[in-house]
Amino acid sequence: MSFPTLTVVTLFEAVETGAMEANEIATRVIQQPIPLEGIKRKMKFSGVVKRINLAGAIVDIGLPVPGVVHISQLQQGETKRVEDVVQVGQEVEVWVRRVDPKKKRLELTMIKPLDLEWREITKGMVVKGKVTRLEKFGIFVDIGAERPGLVHISEMTHGYIKSPSELVKEGDEVEAQVLEVNRRKKQIKLSMKALEAPPQPTPPPSKAMTPEKAKEKAEKKEEESPQSHAESEPTVMEIALREALERSNLKVVGTVGVRKKKKRALDEQFEQLFERTLQNRRK
Repeated sequence: MSFPTLTVVTLFEAVETGAMEANEIATRVIQQPIPLEGIKRKMKFSGVVKRINLAGAIVDIGLPVPGVVHISQLQQGETKRVEDVVQVGQEVEVWVRRVDPKKKRLELTMIKPLDLEWREITKGMVVKGKVTRLEKFGIFVDIGAERPGLVHISEMTHGYIKSPSELVKEGDEVEAQVLEVNRRKKQIKLSMKALEAPPQPTPPPSKAMTPEKAKEKAEKKEEESPQSHAESEPTVMEIALREALERSNLKVVGTVGVRKKKKRALDEQFEQLFERTLQNRRK
């Protein structure tokens, strides 16, 4: 089994030999195996096919444990025979699919993994991608997921545009924010304007008041003020009503005076009669 190697050439060795070419320099080879604990999913390796069988291929990528490529992971689509895709001794590019350091098991794939899997896509995350298709209602952007994301025309910019082609074209690199992700329907909704600052509202133009309008407004206000109504002259009906009230007040006052005089006279007569009665009893 081979291991990844690290070739070290010291400056002293180069000076000692006086070599000008790399193949003339004495080299020291140090073997440094990579532990399985340092291997992560989606890591890319170059390897050599060591053995094939009905279930797949065994690939040496320079680790203590060889990797296993299942027949379903040799290529996109259906594979009937392993030898139709790879041969023993062939150099291949593989990616880590699963790794179990305890069981010392390493599963590889020759199918390039997605940059973003469904469980990795979350609402609010910012993604970058390439415009793959333009439609009247928006654009489709490849963000490295199983399906491209859709940017609706209303989410492309804060302003109004008639067609997406006014902003982008196929092949453009764009940045967007995830608005919604539906794993069941395999739909990803994106927004480009969510990453843009909203436009500031412009204040309405001030309308300067002309002297004529100011004078007209002042006159109208003066006409509507309650003081102007208070200073207006009384009408004929108001004068007649005031005179009638004054006459009725005089009559009331006169009647009250007569009643008081009569009451005073009766009181005087009663006192005189009471005095005479007392005098007769004394006699």
